[in-house]
Amino acid sequence: MKRRISVYLESSLLDQLEKVATRQKLTKSLVIESAVASFLSPDSADRLEAAFARRLDRLSRQSERLEHNLAIAAETLALFVRFWLITTPPSPASADAVAQVKGRERYRAFLQAIGRRVAKGHSFIQEVSQDAQAQQGNHSGSKSDGL
Repeated sequence: MKRRISVYLESSLLDQLEKVATRQKLTKSLVIESAVASFLSPDSADRLEAAFARRLDRLSRQSERLEHNLAIAAETLALFVRFWLITTPPSPASADAVAQVKGRERYRAFLQAIGRRVAKGHSFIQEVSQDAQAQQGNHSGSKSDGL
């Protein structure tokens, strides 16, 4: 035996309900009854939990990739700064103005190079990972950081 109930729906939700009912050639009551039954069934909770677990797994893998890429970027920056500090002699005070102009030119060229690489879809992180994998295949025991 079925009993009647009244519900209030937002107009946008009611529009969606009417479209689904029309498209599937069903009454709105049958669509709502099916939706409520699906929502209240124990299978629904299991499916929802499984969907959340899959989503969390995907987010966890994405987070691990971000952490890995950030570690590569930080290590790359640290090695560059170390190399730069070791190899760059201090400039005499009389050459400061020239050094600043040259520095600005180099910085603009650096930004343009980054812009070109980003536009082409190149990723330094991917290149580093590919190079590291290739080197691991070639040198299966010797390690050196070059500095």
